[in-house]
Amino acid sequence: MSGTAAHPYTSQKENDMTMADLAPAGPDSAQPDPLYRASGVTRTYTQKGRIVKALTGVDLEILPGEFVTIQGPTGGGKSTLLQLLGALDTPTDGSLMLDGRELSSASPAELGRIRAQEIGFVFQGFNLIPTLTASENVDMALEPLGLGVAERRSRVAAALVHVGLEDRGDHRPAELSGGQQQRVAIARAIVKRPRVLLADEPTGNLDEGMRDGILDLLEELCAEGITMIVVTHDSAVARRATRRFRLTKGVVQDITR
Repeated sequence: MSGTAAHPYTSQKENDMTMADLAPAGPDSAQPDPLYRASGVTRTYTQKGRIVKALTGVDLEILPGEFVTIQGPTGGGKSTLLQLLGALDTPTDGSLMLDGRELSSASPAELGRIRAQEIGFVFQGFNLIPTLTASENVDMALEPLGLGVAERRSRVAAALVHVGLEDRGDHRPAELSGGQQQRVAIARAIVKRPRVLLADEPTGNLDEGMRDGILDLLEELCAEGITMIVVTHDSAVARRATRRFRLTKGVVQDITR
């Protein structure tokens, strides 16, 4: 995927994709190949002279365009799994593939390219730079892509429109509500037009009303083609997903009902 490729999240004026292009496959259509495929993935760390087993044999498949949540107790390996899916870390053992590419053996340069171009990240704490405006925070995500000034401005403006903050681009984080700050963070994640959005407790710092607004936005992005993977403790968040996983003691179970 190149840094300038069109993505379904863009507005209709920027992209001639129709609803038919985004419609779910019919019963006679072949199921797409998994976007992610993990087989026997383990991740161990050495901590104070002892071995800590964060993941002990994860097997899972995630299809393109799915909205997946990962639940589980604190210390159960959720953040470790999200780091692996985000190409921020590599397994100790096992196979982890993204669209047919083996992440386990990818070079640091290739992992960096994947993070920069194909994966967006959203965190509980927003992680906005307080001295920058909303537009400048969003623009930061485009630095690794080598785009021209005009293209960057266009993308930033489109991303802010997409999250409903077109009139807040010149506001700094302290001038925004918690829900608005998270929308800026989501705009920063989607401005590079990723295939995957990974979110770690994205509604953890929000009240119920703000939480539901963010979930509506994530569902819209998923419907437009972005694969959504969300770590959460909140069952209200998990119920919005198309598939639910539970990660306990380093092992994943599909608990979709």
